[in-house]
Amino acid sequence: MLNLTVNGVAHDVEAPADMPLLWVLRDLLGLTGTKFGCGIAQCGACTVHVDGAPLRSCQLPVGTLGSRAVTTIEAIGETPAGARVQRAWLDHEVIQCGYCQSGQIMAAAALLAGTPAPDDADIDAAMSGNICRCGTYVRIREAIKKAAATP
Repeated sequence: MLNLTVNGVAHDVEAPADMPLLWVLRDLLGLTGTKFGCGIAQCGACTVHVDGAPLRSCQLPVGTLGSRAVTTIEAIGETPAGARVQRAWLDHEVIQCGYCQSGQIMAAAALLAGTPAPDDADIDAAMSGNICRCGTYVRIREAIKKAAATP
């Protein structure tokens, strides 16, 4: 039995320690906003925050979490940076197919939480591992800049 804190709620889950966090979130906790993309931590669709740091949940064994807190797309809007990013995403109509967007939003929220006024190089570095097959990168950059400029 593992004890996890996800989105501020404690959960006891029966899962093998080597089970990826992604499958615990989706299959055991019913939090399906975090997406499976590539399964090898390259695309970013499965990004969640662990103690505020963006990590790929598809390759993160749940047994390595210990007492660290997990935040998913379902709760990122409760954080100041996450709320600003979500609003800017809608204002700039970033989403096309939407599949990568939970991971994109999680990466952008982590960026703004740590770097409130990012420049283009900061944005490029923070978002470099998140792939958008629809190619909405220009709108993603615009949305991050708007979120950064929003009080």
